[in-house]
Amino acid sequence: MQPLNTVRDVVAFVGAAFAVSLALATGMCASSRAATLLQPSSYPKGFVDLAAVAPDIVVDLRYAGSDNFVGRRIDGYEAPRCILTQRAAQALAAVQRDMGQHGLGLKVFDCYRPERAVAHFLRWAREDADTAMKARHYPQLDKRELFRLGYIARRSGHSRGSTVDLTLVRTSASGAHELDMGTSFDFFSPAAGSGAVGLTAQQRFNRYRLAEAMKRRGFRGYAKEWWHFTLAQEPFPHTYFDFVVE
Repeated sequence: MQPLNTVRDVVAFVGAAFAVSLALATGMCASSRAATLLQPSSYPKGFVDLAAVAPDIVVDLRYAGSDNFVGRRIDGYEAPRCILTQRAAQALAAVQRDMGQHGLGLKVFDCYRPERAVAHFLRWAREDADTAMKARHYPQLDKRELFRLGYIARRSGHSRGSTVDLTLVRTSASGAHELDMGTSFDFFSPAAGSGAVGLTAQQRFNRYRLAEAMKRRGFRGYAKEWWHFTLAQEPFPHTYFDFVVE
């Protein structure tokens, strides 16, 4: 480095140093803000926003709005974010890459589920008069049967952070279109299970394709629901969380 021989040299050097310091500080602040958006301090260590790991996966968090079997936003869902354990998110990102080779992708409906959300489901089940969503989600069942038959758990694996509800989509210029699985998400009926009868060959193949893609990356399915998968090697197999999705 050359010596600073004049006042002009000193002023120039100080100005440049200040500019560099300001740029670094600004960058650090921006980075900090981004990290806060993706990883709020209320999330336990080991959890991530799926959007930070696999931004191409379509997120349609049904319990963060009214498009669900209850018909209103569920307690604990303050934002439509797919929060998962980092291990589950990375495995899901691998499934997305696999499907991308075939012109397909993933769309998630539910990820981590706070325990307070399950409590909300239980309260709703006791409200006999509230059957606004029956025709769409449980046309053949009394709502109290949903727990007894295993469609809704009194303590959900979703609360451990490594369970996800999802489907396959094909992306085109007009958007991401769900593949036909024979039923919609959260349709509580034998028609949604692995032993369903009356499915077309294409519907069976679509379910098989999703299940095989998930299995290949370490997820196991649930016989009653074609959309439900849990990471076999989940990092918190005995811990049920209740932090808010925000």
